[in-house]
Amino acid sequence: MKIEGTIVAMITPFTPDDEVDEDGLRENINYLIENGVDGLLIAGTTGESATITHEEQRRMIDLLVEEVDGRVTTIAGAGSNSTKEALGLVKHADAAGADAALVITPYYNRPQPHGLLEHYKILSDAAEIPLIIYNVPSRTGTDIDVDTVLKLAEEDNIIGLKEASPDLDKVSQLMKKLMERGLDDEFVILSGNDNLTLPMIPLGAKGVISVVANVDPARMSRMVNEALSGDFESAMKTHYELYDLMKGLFIETNPVPAKEALNMMGKPAGHVRPPLGQLKKENREKLRRILEDLSLL
Repeated sequence: MKIEGTIVAMITPFTPDDEVDEDGLRENINYLIENGVDGLLIAGTTGESATITHEEQRRMIDLLVEEVDGRVTTIAGAGSNSTKEALGLVKHADAAGADAALVITPYYNRPQPHGLLEHYKILSDAAEIPLIIYNVPSRTGTDIDVDTVLKLAEEDNIIGLKEASPDLDKVSQLMKKLMERGLDDEFVILSGNDNLTLPMIPLGAKGVISVVANVDPARMSRMVNEALSGDFESAMKTHYELYDLMKGLFIETNPVPAKEALNMMGKPAGHVRPPLGQLKKENREKLRRILEDLSLL
């Protein structure tokens, strides 16, 4: 199993009566695979993990593995700010047959580095499924440091990092130390920010866990493939084609704009669960213009 390329941080579609739209989820899975993505992440931040129940989350993981049926890499969102809760989700992802589990750094608690080490080691020791650390300090209040990541990279089944801080020098620091320790082929760095994916790849990143790919999977996959193949001139052109969309999908809190874009495109998405609110009217019009410019409507 290779964790690389364009992995979609999938939205969770809801029905009008606020149930997970399982038919819509299956439709989106097939649409994304048909448009060339390399992997799918379910029940991550973009999938509204903060407001889906654990029962819904477990069912969605099962559905992803079943519907994908080995066609692309499957990654289960399995994090929590409670180690006990994360442990249950990681074990379920393992039993369901997902290829990997994405585990966010615990939020709100703001654990110390040695607390983070213990958290991830408990999860690593309890299941065989490969784990990907998810660092997103803007959401969690904790920025996992390079030394802690390096210690975790030595664990057999902690295989990667989704890095969603804007600090590109941190990527260089981490990659340099991974190379010095001979771990750069075993431990993968993935961009957690669509707009920083292109500059991260020549620093050693192997791809992206992408919000943009929900809306424009073909173009996002093309950009990542161009960059990974070393065709940076073409990748830069595609990056700038997508740049307004990259920014527009964060004009309000993710995944509000992404779900609105998919609704405009006639794809299953539905509403966002409270406390998130629907996209403001003026931002909806800005987003519509971006989609029209990309011929996505």
